[in-house]
Amino acid sequence: MQRTSLGQVSLRHAFSTNQHQLFILFLNIQGASMAEALKAADFNTSESTGEVPVIEKIMHELKFRKLEVAHIQTITPHMIRMVVKGDDLEGFTSLSPDDHVKLFLKKGEETYKRDYTPRYYNADKKELTLDFVVHEGGPATEFALTAKPGDILEMGGPKGSRRISGNIKNWILIGDETALPAIGRRIEELSGDETATSIVLIPDPQDQQIFESKAQHEHYWIHRPVSQSDRFADVTQTLNLIEFMPNTFFWIAGESSMVKGVKAYLRDERGVSKDWIKASGYWKMGEIND
Repeated sequence: MQRTSLGQVSLRHAFSTNQHQLFILFLNIQGASMAEALKAADFNTSESTGEVPVIEKIMHELKFRKLEVAHIQTITPHMIRMVVKGDDLEGFTSLSPDDHVKLFLKKGEETYKRDYTPRYYNADKKELTLDFVVHEGGPATEFALTAKPGDILEMGGPKGSRRISGNIKNWILIGDETALPAIGRRIEELSGDETATSIVLIPDPQDQQIFESKAQHEHYWIHRPVSQSDRFADVTQTLNLIEFMPNTFFWIAGESSMVKGVKAYLRDERGVSKDWIKASGYWKMGEIND
């Protein structure tokens, strides 16, 4: 398992990128578009051998569950890990790392609904692990900060899973702190025949996490304040340093403007086919989404 911090880029990547930029400049002078230049150069695209990936929607029985908080742990300054348990978890199914359960959080007379990623499920113990990002305010943050063992958490779902399958050999996983639970789960569930590169935006260096995986994993951590969560330039600059290999799938999630910008960059500037991208906006700057 390989680990790389932002800024530690191999000479091979840097040299390769410079060659590519010169080639793109030459083709652009000839009147070719950026996407055409990338395809003509036969690099930095996910044009791949075999069939395109399939995103299969699998529906689950929708069940309301009343669970008990078992353990709480602060794993980084902005992430709280909570384990909930109960017989209501019998039959719980989550087939994709980016599944969502819906939490019903009571605050006064109001009940708020929030979507969260099932980080890990232990069927034998009937225990489900959830990671909460700590923001300023919001019912989910308040619950995570004040919960104690024995408290009750009401939950529904997942309603369904969107399972990605196909001839995928490499994963590039991009997201902010809200996507970190799904990114971590994906990396940990990969096989030894796959490789993964993660690019994650976090507010503090201490928010970096370590993932154990059978796959070869290279990671880039980008530190930025939460107030700049809608910026995507740091992500695209990092992607400029990465040579895209055949059969690479791109998964992007987080703040909506950031996701949209990164997806546009992959499509317009790197020539990546839409069939090899899954992009999801989890939240939007200026709105309370925790």
